[in-house]
Amino acid sequence: MIHQKTYYSMEVPFEDRTLLLEAPLSSKALQSYDFHSGLVAFRPPNQQKEALLEIADLPEGRINVVRDGNMIVGYVTFVYPDPMERWSEGKMDNLIELGAIEIAPEYRGAKIGKNLLRLSVQDDAMEDYIIITTEYYWHWDLKGSGLDVWEYRKVMEKIMNAGGLEWFATDDPEICSHPANCLMARIGKRVDTNSIQQFDQLRFQNRFMY
Repeated sequence: MIHQKTYYSMEVPFEDRTLLLEAPLSSKALQSYDFHSGLVAFRPPNQQKEALLEIADLPEGRINVVRDGNMIVGYVTFVYPDPMERWSEGKMDNLIELGAIEIAPEYRGAKIGKNLLRLSVQDDAMEDYIIITTEYYWHWDLKGSGLDVWEYRKVMEKIMNAGGLEWFATDDPEICSHPANCLMARIGKRVDTNSIQQFDQLRFQNRFMY
C-alpha cells in the first residue's frame, strides 16, 4: 500500500495569539521545533520527541502537531499497531492506530485537541484506512484534570468523535479489564468489505463464549 501524505494546516485563536495546527510533519520539520516541557504523559519530553521523530520516518507514520511559535504544545500520532497487540495480527496494511494524543496542560480547554483531530482526517488518503484507538484509563491525566474516570472518558469520547471515531465493541482482554476502557474506530469511505470483516474478526476472537 502506498501511504499518501498531504500537508494541511489551520490556525486557531488562543488567548492573545494564534496557534498553528499542522499535519503531517516530516522528521526534519519536527527536529527544528522545541518540545513543550509539559508533554510528559508517556515519557520525558526529550524522549517523546525522539519517539515522534522515529514515527515520522515510517512509511505509514503521521505526526500532526499544535505549534505556538516555534514550540510544539500538542500532537497526535498515527502508526501501525504494536506487533504485540491483537490489532496487528491481521497484518492489515490499511489499519492504523491513533496511538497517542497529548496537549500541554496550559493549552487544554480550548478545543485544541478536537481541532487537531478534525485536521488529521482532512487528508483524503485517510478514507483508505480503518483508524483505531484503544483508550485505557491508566493513561489518562485524572489527577491533573481533576476529573473522575467517567468524566474523563466522556471528554476523550468527544475529542475522538471530532475526528470521526466512534465506539466499537470488542472482547480484547485488556480493554475489557475495566469498563471505562474502550475501542474507538473510524472506517474510511473507501475501505472494502473484506477489510471491515477482517477488522470484525480482530475485534472478536472469542465468539464461542457468547
